[in-house]
Amino acid sequence: MRTSTDIKDFCARLGYEFDQVELLIEALTHPSLSSPTRPDNQRLEFLGDRVIGLILSKKIFDLYPNEKEGVLDKRFSMLVNKKTCCDIAWEIGIQNYIIVGNSKKKITKKDEKILSDCCEAIIGAIFIDKGFNYVK
Repeated sequence: MRTSTDIKDFCARLGYEFDQVELLIEALTHPSLSSPTRPDNQRLEFLGDRVIGLILSKKIFDLYPNEKEGVLDKRFSMLVNKKTCCDIAWEIGIQNYIIVGNSKKKITKKDEKILSDCCEAIIGAIFIDKGFNYVK
């Protein structure tokens, strides 16, 4: 993603317009391209993972008021995992917008970690951009 057209195209696919476009660029930047002047998506991925966890934990807690912790945990694990995030990322076409270094030319469905990390980073970016209630 190097042009404003790419940014607009991805935002349209995502159904979200960033107030702080630099957050989106950071969320889409793979560590293979990071530098002191260009941060990668790892910090946003860390944050996005926690945002997803909190939101879905509360949703499961509310949906199943009589379930014990172990059952809630199993339901959570079925929803929140690398494969689910990868599938979502692939569905919205993130693979076409991830900014990678020369060591990684093309993202494929086999790149589950890259895709899932990027998906979580975008959620982290939206959280910073618009806040908890919006990302929820």
